[in-house]
Amino acid sequence: MVVDTGAWLPGRLVLISPHAFGNFHQDADYLEVDLTLKQIEMSPPIDSHRPVSRQYEEDYYRHYELPTYWGGLELWGGACYPVVPPPPGSDHRERGARGGSSNGDDPHLRSTRSVAGDHIQTRDGSIGHVRDFLIDDRTWAVRHVVAETGHWYYGKEIVISPEHIERISYEESTIFVNMTRAAIQDAAEYKMPRARYPDAWELSESALF
Repeated sequence: MVVDTGAWLPGRLVLISPHAFGNFHQDADYLEVDLTLKQIEMSPPIDSHRPVSRQYEEDYYRHYELPTYWGGLELWGGACYPVVPPPPGSDHRERGARGGSSNGDDPHLRSTRSVAGDHIQTRDGSIGHVRDFLIDDRTWAVRHVVAETGHWYYGKEIVISPEHIERISYEESTIFVNMTRAAIQDAAEYKMPRARYPDAWELSESALF
């Protein structure tokens, strides 16, 4: 999650891993994190407008001594959702802090801001553009892409599972899905909840995936 530190560290954006998340108090509009101010202040600097490289992630997890999410078979490495890291000196933590991509590639994380507004292309034509993202507040995985259909389907909003995404072309600003227009048209309409607070949807706009 990209965090604007405001007046505390003026002009500074920092990343907070879901591994450090505590309780999410929706009614009170705040999220607890199990980190100290000093840890955050000394964290690696980040330019959120650029893709985040795996090399940066390795430095980041090493700084916080957190297990990485790519070191196992589950969504978060050794678990299906972020958990409290093991005690200091644990072999799992040591491997997680040093772990990297095992197949030699160099994956990157991109902000959802760089995808919002992209066109959505089905097997038989375009259906609209990306409006928002729905994120599971336990696993912190992107569960659905909210699509605004525009004039094609009376401007309604529908949700598409990431499982239907074949690829994303950043050069064409287009997301390609393995569905037809008819299948999407039959999907239930999604109604965006009215935010209680003006910035209530900032998390979905700033999350990395």
